[in-house]
Amino acid sequence: MSEESGAVVELREQLAVVVAASAQRDVVVARLQAENARLQAENVELRRQLGLNSRNSSKPPSSDGLAKPAPKSLRRRSGRKPGGQPGHPGSRLEQVSAPDEVVGHEPRACAGCGSGLDDAAQVGVRRRQVFDIPPISVRVIEHQLIERRCGCGCVTAGAAPEGVGAPVQYGPRIAAIMVYLYVGQFLSKARTATALAELFGTPVSAGTVAAVTARAAGGLGGFLGLVGGRITAAEVAHFDETGLRVEGKLRWVHSASTGKYSLITVHDRRGREAMNAAGVLENFTGVAVHDAWAPYDTYPQLTHALCSAHALRELVAVTERATGNDTAGNDTAGNDTAGNDTAGNDTAGQWCWATQVGNALRTLNILIHHTQAPDADAVAEQVRLYHDGVVIGAHETRARSCKQERKHHALARRLRDRQDDYLRFVTDHRVPFDNNAGEREIRMIKLRQKVSGCLRTFSGAEQFCAIRSYLATAAKHGINFFDALVTLAQGRAWMPAAT
Repeated sequence: MSEESGAVVELREQLAVVVAASAQRDVVVARLQAENARLQAENVELRRQLGLNSRNSSKPPSSDGLAKPAPKSLRRRSGRKPGGQPGHPGSRLEQVSAPDEVVGHEPRACAGCGSGLDDAAQVGVRRRQVFDIPPISVRVIEHQLIERRCGCGCVTAGAAPEGVGAPVQYGPRIAAIMVYLYVGQFLSKARTATALAELFGTPVSAGTVAAVTARAAGGLGGFLGLVGGRITAAEVAHFDETGLRVEGKLRWVHSASTGKYSLITVHDRRGREAMNAAGVLENFTGVAVHDAWAPYDTYPQLTHALCSAHALRELVAVTERATGNDTAGNDTAGNDTAGNDTAGNDTAGQWCWATQVGNALRTLNILIHHTQAPDADAVAEQVRLYHDGVVIGAHETRARSCKQERKHHALARRLRDRQDDYLRFVTDHRVPFDNNAGEREIRMIKLRQKVSGCLRTFSGAEQFCAIRSYLATAAKHGINFFDALVTLAQGRAWMPAAT
């Protein structure tokens, strides 16, 4: 019995070891399963992020990089040939009736017999005109302030012309060219100085370009206040923001604009603090067109109009997820949406709620903004399709099993809960379909960063934004960039007339 008891004990010990090992394996297996699930979810999220581009998300076109796919337009075929259409006036270089200089060219000898033509009669002339710029050089004007001594002993000097206040200085046209190249055409300060030296033969340093720019921006205080007030009083205004590298840090550029005025500011923050610093939104009581950035909702007095182009890009991403189609190269919302066909269409033939909502938005845009007399029943039908689609979308994505589904659920709920804001253009014809006007204001800032890199100082960024506000507003009033800058360099900034 003792031997049998010992064997039983030994078997029990072995069984305990096996059970413990099995439990440990179960723990390892559970940990590996959890790790596998995490990695799968991470893989799905990374694949989703890799599939995002400027056509199915809010990412800027510059982020597409060298892998940017060839665009695949979804616009309807018009049946017209590319290029100018019949009846289009066109424009080309034409001869002028009074040229600045006429140079005659006599034939040397007869092309038939070789005889001289000195005494031959002139029977015609063929005119050929060359448009060119003569060599440009800097012209130096010396202003001599003559001093005269009166009989009483007092010496009086002549008065210098307005704007001539130093023994040596650059005139308003050279100053305007500096600012035009630096702020208007996005050259760096060093390349601006090089361009002036090579084009006009005058040595200019990068520091001089910076000083002239600072002086120009310093003369815009009254202009910026006037423009801010005009935008604040507008019935409809566009707002947007984007990042900008300043002093090696991420700062934020904010824009507020209408069809006639542009105000661009820079701030450390992106949210309400920066918006208040711009001085428009706090007192604005009209319709604010913007994307769905949450700080805009903290202004209770606003009437909101959300950008439908942003929504369409997000809907395209949902459609791609639902159908398994990679339509990243498609030309979707935000790019001339008026003539586009059913963007976000499910090319695989599978139905998706996002397809229905996207089609309804685009059709509404065509009905409201591109037909002379929108059919009320047709508009009501598209509004119904929009509403039904977002309700179904919110129901279908309610499980929210992964981060991507949570994003889609948030989109469907936002489109459902803020239907009035997204369809503001349907009920208020002053409101556009998208916020492209606001995006155009900040697009130049991104282009500047792409061409010449970040700005080195925050004060330089403020000056750049102030002058961009001035130039953008002048352009909206039909004022030439260079003419506006010459006026600014003369110490009297151009001011828009009262409306």
